[in-house]
Amino acid sequence: MKKLAVAALGLGLWLAGAADEKPQEKTIPAEWSGKVTDAAQLAVERNDWGTLQWVCNEKLMPGSAQTVGLATILPGKQNPVHYHPNCEEVLYVISGQGLQSYDGRTILLKAGMTIRIPAMVKHNMVNTGTDTLRTLVSFSSGDRKTVFMQ
Repeated sequence: MKKLAVAALGLGLWLAGAADEKPQEKTIPAEWSGKVTDAAQLAVERNDWGTLQWVCNEKLMPGSAQTVGLATILPGKQNPVHYHPNCEEVLYVISGQGLQSYDGRTILLKAGMTIRIPAMVKHNMVNTGTDTLRTLVSFSSGDRKTVFMQ
């Protein structure tokens, strides 16, 4: 489990750097299809509060038992309060800071901090800094479900 967490952290830090680079034409060999993704080639979901980019899930990698993504929250913005009925979430702060809500309680998270959010726990994050908040998020299901409260 420790090796998995370290690998996920390393992947997230690498992807965070890759996400800031200009997209390049890269091709993944056919024999690696469904096993390797390239953030430069993946869709980014844009919201008024920030972005989500999924780098691993059941759709991208059939058979995946995890969902992994990069999330940003713009300064002064927040993502909607929500919960995941079918999986826990682990969120690692790559850069920036934010106030994380967790079933009515809050904690300030800064770069280098990690929080585990069990299934069914209502949560969201507010960017309290002046820079974009960048996080790596991982879910214990390849088919993560989300229920929004607002």
